[in-house]
Amino acid sequence: MSDNAHPHASTEPEQAIDTSNIRSILATDCGSTTTKAILIVRQPDGTYRLTVRGEAPTTVEAPFDDVTVGVVNAVREIEELSGRTILTGVDGRPNTPENGNEGVDLYLSTSSAGGGLQMSVAGVVKAMSAESAQRAALGAGAIIIDVIAVDDGRKEFQRVERLRQLRPDMILMSGGTDGGTVNHLVEMAEMLVSADPKPRLGIGLNLPVIYAGNKDAYPRVAELIEDRVALRQVANLRPTMENENLLPAREAIHELFLEHVMQQAPGYSKLSGWTSAGIMSTPNAVGKIMQTIAEQRKINVLGVDIGGATTDVFSVFRGIFNRTVSANLGMSYSICNVLTEAKVENIKRWLPFAVSEADLRNQLRNKMIRPTTIPQRMMDLQIEQAVCREALRLAFDHHKSLARGLTGTATEKNVGNIFDQKSTGQTLVDMMSLDMVVGSGGVLSHAPRRDQSAMMMMDAYQPEGFTLLTVDSIFMMPQLGILSTVHPEAATQVFERDCLIYLGTCIAPVGVAKDGDPCITVQFKGETHAVPFGSIKVLPLGFKVGEDGEPETADITVTPARGFDVGAGKGKEVSTTVHGGVTGVIIDARGRPLQIPTEDGQRITKLKAWLNALNIPLE
Repeated sequence: MSDNAHPHASTEPEQAIDTSNIRSILATDCGSTTTKAILIVRQPDGTYRLTVRGEAPTTVEAPFDDVTVGVVNAVREIEELSGRTILTGVDGRPNTPENGNEGVDLYLSTSSAGGGLQMSVAGVVKAMSAESAQRAALGAGAIIIDVIAVDDGRKEFQRVERLRQLRPDMILMSGGTDGGTVNHLVEMAEMLVSADPKPRLGIGLNLPVIYAGNKDAYPRVAELIEDRVALRQVANLRPTMENENLLPAREAIHELFLEHVMQQAPGYSKLSGWTSAGIMSTPNAVGKIMQTIAEQRKINVLGVDIGGATTDVFSVFRGIFNRTVSANLGMSYSICNVLTEAKVENIKRWLPFAVSEADLRNQLRNKMIRPTTIPQRMMDLQIEQAVCREALRLAFDHHKSLARGLTGTATEKNVGNIFDQKSTGQTLVDMMSLDMVVGSGGVLSHAPRRDQSAMMMMDAYQPEGFTLLTVDSIFMMPQLGILSTVHPEAATQVFERDCLIYLGTCIAPVGVAKDGDPCITVQFKGETHAVPFGSIKVLPLGFKVGEDGEPETADITVTPARGFDVGAGKGKEVSTTVHGGVTGVIIDARGRPLQIPTEDGQRITKLKAWLNALNIPLE
């Protein structure tokens, strides 16, 4: 095989992509440890379907120092499984397929290899401009390694020292409404001059700095730093107190990521020459598919990608997209951080057996030092899934703190809201209006039983009212995310038919009562089910016969007891249509907020009853 072997693709990078004649699509995701490739082919009926999948170790580090080696290895597996010739030894531009069994019409790639995109953000006020900068950077797929603000409680020399130590890939500067403060932004620029930070990759190159603050302060800022950094100005993140404009900064982050960061990573310049569109960061791509699904279905969506080191949370509420990354919450490398943040008691509360604190700590430490091990006993699996619940909960709390309205805007008080204690800046996340949860990452996608994935998400997120639960079957959301920017129709078809696995609809009334008290009555398929408080009941509703992955639907009438609400108000009946899935329709009458007995015996009895309700084995 030639060193220049690369996937055929019929589209030149500079040209607009014509999707009308695309018959085959190859997409790869270069992760930190594994490079995953998928082949999507247009079927005789005109729909796009996933046909084969391949993977290989990522080769961005020594001894290979070339990401394309892993890509070629993953694509070789695709070739073997599909019988299609994709790779060519001919150097130069990608060639057009000669027939239906050679080459591909489109090749796309995403990447989080090499540590992803690591950014520092700076703003004048931590709760206002700096928070807007965080939302812009997180939405563009970055990991935030530091937030600098005039009121962050640190002395000037501490900020300078921190910037020198961290070596971010990029800095986003913000602050001041247009026509507002100038001096604070000039002081921030002077701090950058003092720190003289160097980029993480690329010796001798200038650090990319995006300026998204008060446009009136830009000339003075540029005078100070434009000779020292790769400076780019975009529209103000907060042009006025009442408005936030994140898109220009996000687009600039993406462009600079490709130009400065990706080009320095081993082999990426070669890989970008093969692709039909620019390489996209993995979390940015996952965010794209979430936005596409929310927009096309006109629903509110919550998504999560829980990995070994980090947990990414995505949400679209009322059309507003937010992403956060909890860089210290994961299931292997960061599992002891979950233990530290959640505390032993909160992990133990999900275990249907008694365990000592020392044994639990040792089990998690073993996982941290041997991150590739998988559970061997049912007890090991239950501990891992208990940690998953806490990692999801903590990451979601972090997400809610950032996915919120603008702080600092005036709110008109009237008779309707004068007694409302919520200030401006309240979270956009509304669990009662949430339509769909998408779970992804090894612990959710590869759980031995899909019912366990449903239970983990129900326990961690505590959905309210009617919520459809789903998981990503084999973690192909990054590839579909970048495909959605080029060919949204193909991305959506594969996402819904091959990627998304429907678990079922969770119906959860909000309220609290005593165990056994009346909670909710359900009329379903001609039968009436009374579900008492403190219990879970599953009603069977699966998939349509002869249709791949298409869930059955059914009409349901739900009547909550007085004091409970399923979306229409306390005690008010709701009639709607629900989707089935692997698990079915889950009536979660455990109440919201969810309360678990603290005494070991009572807790274990409760947990066993809840797991039995979903047919989840205990031994």
